[in-house]
Amino acid sequence: MGRLLQAGVLFASFVVLTGGFLYLRANAGHAADFHTFTSEPADLRQVTQLMHLFIHGNPAAVIQTGILLLIATPIARVLFAVVGFAIERDRLYVVVSLIVFAVLMFSFFH
Repeated sequence: MGRLLQAGVLFASFVVLTGGFLYLRANAGHAADFHTFTSEPADLRQVTQLMHLFIHGNPAAVIQTGILLLIATPIARVLFAVVGFAIERDRLYVVVSLIVFAVLMFSFFH
């Protein structure tokens, strides 16, 4: 399970780093304006549109996808634990892991 977390964090970091490189390359000559706050575009807030932009190489979408992968890493670890405990037929830990998964999903979607 530790390897799953390591691999997930490394992969997410690689995706964010790649997106950062692409973003810097695309916006090399532009000065940042920190006087007004500008929210992310709506396209980057919906997973289906985010994936469409990611496929087309949008740098902000690549960074956003890396962040989603980083969020998904502990969720995948909990699901991996559920499967592992189910294989071992340890019902108590399956239930505990499912409760943890439910709390994660509630906090993610609420």
